Amino acid sequence: MQHSTETAHLLDLLARRQQGPDRLAQPVAIVGPREASEAQVDCAYRLALALAGAGVPLVCGGKIGVMQAAARAAHDAGGTCVGLLPEEDAAYGNPYLTVSLPTGLGLSRNMLVARAGACLVAVGGGLGTHSEIAMALQWKKPVFSICMAPELPGVQAFDDEDALLAATARWLLEFSPQGNRDLGG
Repeated sequence: MQHSTETAHLLDLLARRQQGPDRLAQPVAIVGPREASEAQVDCAYRLALALAGAGVPLVCGGKIGVMQAAARAAHDAGGTCVGLLPEEDAAYGNPYLTVSLPTGLGLSRNMLVARAGACLVAVGGGLGTHSEIAMALQWKKPVFSICMAPELPGVQAFDDEDALLAATARWLLEFSPQGNRDLGG
């Protein structure tokens, strides 16, 4: 994907931050459906590739569809993607995960995915994605969405990948884990 000058600049600034002492160790959550459309898989791959390429770690549910696309992008970018699996066996994770963490929590692991991310990027989705978005919003985390992701009040919805990447990178550049104390609930 060709990035606009602004987005390329923001991703470059983010990559520089990720190489320094104030790097963000907390991942960005990439969420979306297992039964994703080709457009959703492609979009998730491109977004995750840009973020992982800037040195941002990712977290996802560890399965197929959007989750596998994000993990494959992190792998291809030489980045990190942690999969929080619903099962009790790491073997059920997709083959591109850097770390496969079996939770044994079933769909309740969606809460962990939402909680683990500094922010959440939703690419399409159904009820599972809806639950992750709702939890992220409850914890006052920004949610950026695209490709027909569930719409909830507070979600920043985008039709354009470049605009979503710019908004996410801009937010990550201003994010300070120490300043993020009010987690709602």
